[in-house]
Amino acid sequence: MIARVFMAFVLTLLTVAVVFLGYDYFQRATCREVAPVAVVARGNLAAMERTASQVFQRASSSVVFVTTVQESTPNPFGPTTDEVGMGSGIVWDAAGHIVTNAHVLRGAQHIAVSFGKGEMHRAAVVGTAPDYDLAVLCLSGSNPQKGSIAIGSSKDLFVGQTVFAIGNPYGLTRTMTEGIVSALHRSLPTTGEREVRGVIQTDAAINPGNSGGPLLDSAGRLIGVNSAIISNSGAFAGVGFAMPVDLVKDVVTRLIRDGRVPRPGIGISALGAQAAAHLGVNGVVVAAVLPGSPAQKAGLEGIDTSTGQLGDVITQADGEQVQDIADLASVLEKVGVGNSVKLSVERQGQHRAVQVQVEDISQQPESQP
Repeated sequence: MIARVFMAFVLTLLTVAVVFLGYDYFQRATCREVAPVAVVARGNLAAMERTASQVFQRASSSVVFVTTVQESTPNPFGPTTDEVGMGSGIVWDAAGHIVTNAHVLRGAQHIAVSFGKGEMHRAAVVGTAPDYDLAVLCLSGSNPQKGSIAIGSSKDLFVGQTVFAIGNPYGLTRTMTEGIVSALHRSLPTTGEREVRGVIQTDAAINPGNSGGPLLDSAGRLIGVNSAIISNSGAFAGVGFAMPVDLVKDVVTRLIRDGRVPRPGIGISALGAQAAAHLGVNGVVVAAVLPGSPAQKAGLEGIDTSTGQLGDVITQADGEQVQDIADLASVLEKVGVGNSVKLSVERQGQHRAVQVQVEDISQQPESQP
């Protein structure tokens, strides 16, 4: 009896084992069978997809990778590491000039431009305009004859129109992002408390490495040069800025022709806006007047260094209210070098009007406007 029960138990175990192993073998054999997979036809691209693809095909070859090297100061106590920077650039014309941001080149001892696929070329600076965050490079040696970008206009842009940014974010070459013009006529601080006005705001993703790359309209035309973002993290947070191409054309033309851009000024240094506000003053507080400058010739005076007493405060320039250096610089830019500007000035409660000649102070970095 016991033997029969034992045999029945063994047979049951064998049956379960055979079923289990057989099922597993059957499943694996079935999974190895190659079944035909149907490929579904894509169909036509949407109109916006065709537009985006065409913009990239037309413009991407005109976008370059700019690499900079800033040599470190020798360290007697350990190894030194050169600082490597990156940005983007735009082939501007048939002569091979490259437009980028001035801040991309800041402090660089060596500059190289890459057209992709390892085509690296040494580059030299033709000129920089820090007040507009723009610079022009030329290639050392032979020109690879790459096509220049199509130049558009920024005067007829409107909020909501589609735009594309192409650049090299985080070193990822020729990356395109899409967005809209979020706002127009923004102001962007640059150098010496100056600012560029008429700047384009966009929500097309712009990240570190995009600086100096193009902002394009749906026709693939250059409408701006990407310059800056607002972000607490350092990465794109939905707000980017581009220098408008109408301004870029003027600045780049001057840099190619003269190597620099005139900086209209009258030869003063001024208190910052926060310091003036702390004093309860509305206007541009003249801190100092450069010797021999148009401001000195017009009788303007700065702060008395022995007593701390305020000198002149400029409240208007050519009939426009001025609250800070940026306001005054904007008016002087419109007046132009070689012309005179009418200033409304207040000193110790006394108001007067003075005519001051506007001159090029680009060789006087210590003066503000």
